[in-house]
Amino acid sequence: MSTAKPRLRDLGITIGTMSPGELNAITDVPGVRVGQTTVIHGDGPLRVGEGPARTGVTAVHPHEGSVWAEQVPVAIEILNGAGEITGHANIDEFGMLASPVMITNTLSVGAVHQATVEWQVRMHPQIGPEEWSAPVVAETYDGFLNDTAGQHVTREHVWEALDSATSGPVREGNCGGGTGMLLFGFKGGTGTSSRIVEFDGQPYTVGVLVQGNFGGREQFMVDGVPVGREITDLQLERGASPGTVSDGSIIVVIATDLPLSDRQLSRLCRRGMLGLSRVGSVASNGSGDLLIAFTNHPDCRVPYPDEPTIITSPRLADGILTPAFQATVEATEEAVINAMVAAETMTGRDGNTAYALPHDRLVEAMRKYGRLH
Repeated sequence: MSTAKPRLRDLGITIGTMSPGELNAITDVPGVRVGQTTVIHGDGPLRVGEGPARTGVTAVHPHEGSVWAEQVPVAIEILNGAGEITGHANIDEFGMLASPVMITNTLSVGAVHQATVEWQVRMHPQIGPEEWSAPVVAETYDGFLNDTAGQHVTREHVWEALDSATSGPVREGNCGGGTGMLLFGFKGGTGTSSRIVEFDGQPYTVGVLVQGNFGGREQFMVDGVPVGREITDLQLERGASPGTVSDGSIIVVIATDLPLSDRQLSRLCRRGMLGLSRVGSVASNGSGDLLIAFTNHPDCRVPYPDEPTIITSPRLADGILTPAFQATVEATEEAVINAMVAAETMTGRDGNTAYALPHDRLVEAMRKYGRLH
């Protein structure tokens, strides 16, 4: 899962004032693991069920063990609801996460959900006869490039993503569930970033992973610079003719080892929305902007199903949470842009093409506005 691709900071561009973690990734949060399976095959005209396929699946494990056996506080917030995230009602009711967070394309949610259940049952045979699980599966739509109705994500792809998850560097761009996604009229995909915060002399981490697929070109901002108005060519191409896609979706996964309650994690989700706005999101009518946040702080975890009668867990005082809010905003913004910097030009079904954000012209625009560091 190593990456040799340039990232935003490699271009001399930084977001915000807080320091990132060692990997500048969601996996800077101790115990968090990410696995991805990328599905690419076929070219030419769309033949539903045959391809071309430009898709995949991403798995985020909240900690080093089984999240079903050791659940963690979690919250989900919706900025605009033209999308799907399963397990939402269960999380709203109990505020606990009992499965990995899975991300894929819109029409593969069912397949990923089923495969995740099967994977969990293998690990915990009591699921079904004695206990239950409500997997969390989120999606964005990749139909511009992918035969999405063909449902090319199989159970084997899901199991591979779950089993291969590691705590190291995270692949970005055209990979995992982000393989066929778009951002602001450029190629989009998977991106990640992190920030370090300190309370009482103890360092903690806020990490973000996004699957980005939204935005019109003119909306795109980097550190306040209207990059989308500086780079107006390289538009999406439908075969041989120009086309535009302004609606879309984004999944934001926020992880931390801060001791927080599910209510406080909901507040982190809402700050993630601010990070999206800083990069140019207007949460358009057809966009599914879904955010999920969890903490894996050891003292906040709850064993399941043999949970104690009385549960006590620490949490930070609300009055000191501002640094965590800032960390979430900055990491969300940078994760979206990292997805674009890592993405490569891709041609998919019917010859539809999404062009990569050109690094040299991004740097030129940032220099023009005095934003290079």
